[in-house]
Amino acid sequence: MASIVLKHIAKVYPGDIRVVKDFNLEIKDKEFVVFVGPSGCGKSTTLRMIAGLEDISGGELYIGDRLVNDVAPKDRNIAMVFQNYALYPHMTVYKNMAYGLMQRKMPKDEIDRRIKNAAEILGITQYLERKPKALSGGQRQRVALGRAMVRDPDVFLLDEPLSNLDAKLRTTMRSEIAKLHKRLGTTFIYVTHDQIEAMTMGDRIVVMKDGDIMQVDTPQMLYEHPNSKFVAGFIGSPQMNFMEVTVERDAESPSGFACVLDNKHHFAILPREGMQDFAAYEGKKVIMGIRPEHIYTGRTIPGETDMADLPAMIDLVEPVGSEVYLFVEVAGFKLCAKLPPITGLEEGEQVNLKIDLKKMYIFDAETEKALYN
Repeated sequence: MASIVLKHIAKVYPGDIRVVKDFNLEIKDKEFVVFVGPSGCGKSTTLRMIAGLEDISGGELYIGDRLVNDVAPKDRNIAMVFQNYALYPHMTVYKNMAYGLMQRKMPKDEIDRRIKNAAEILGITQYLERKPKALSGGQRQRVALGRAMVRDPDVFLLDEPLSNLDAKLRTTMRSEIAKLHKRLGTTFIYVTHDQIEAMTMGDRIVVMKDGDIMQVDTPQMLYEHPNSKFVAGFIGSPQMNFMEVTVERDAESPSGFACVLDNKHHFAILPREGMQDFAAYEGKKVIMGIRPEHIYTGRTIPGETDMADLPAMIDLVEPVGSEVYLFVEVAGFKLCAKLPPITGLEEGEQVNLKIDLKKMYIFDAETEKALYN
């Protein structure tokens, strides 16, 4: 097993196109780390540099105690699972899983033992003599995982492995991969653009944007304490609501300051550990954030204190089974509230929303860094 250390890793393509910039990260042995971010943020490129499939333009990459910048992929003892499965169509499942071991000239009885053990763990024993075209997408993904498992690698690298599966199967496979990680006790690095996958699977999540690391933390800490507007908007579903407001002094606010929207809606800034000095922001624009699950109506309010009123016009009521998404417009801003399924609200109706001030976020309008999280 192995830890992985990336020191000042960079990837630059011809034309000075910087896809990954000064990437620094230490991944512990047996940890499950997820790289997440929008398309083009550099997450797959970083994974491919760890695998040795992309040259490193700068920095140092260690697997265990060994510098591997110039080590061939086959000598890194890593296994990679791709988005498109990358199975040989003319070979049976058994031969697909055996191929890499045969190339290493491993004894046949050891190959057979490893394949049958992996097949049993993954529930694909009955498919060993089938060819990939006779398998479903989920079964093919299990074969791809099995082919990686039999190599007994130090590190598993998974590049969007579930993106070709339907929603129900993705949910099932998420839990299967998480259980596999615990069973194998191996380091996993998982790339996805889906923040739900990241939140449900990772011990830690690396949020990336434009080749930079924006924040690295546990799923819960990213959700509760995002360090920037980007992270706050990327983590959580539906995404956080944002409104441009002005900081003003407010004698009735516990902190002495409030966020003011449209010169009439006041949201008291509550004191919190580590909050900025808002005196420096008096009279200035900031960005206020509130998650859909922290907006209520008079019919759904949980009995909490520290609520602020926000009258709004309902644009759309979207039932999604166990919840209702309520889309409203306030002072030119579109907001979403996540409510219980029975609300009795209708489109075109005026509604008085309640904002949970304890769950309010504030970001610098220029740097987008969190001021109050």
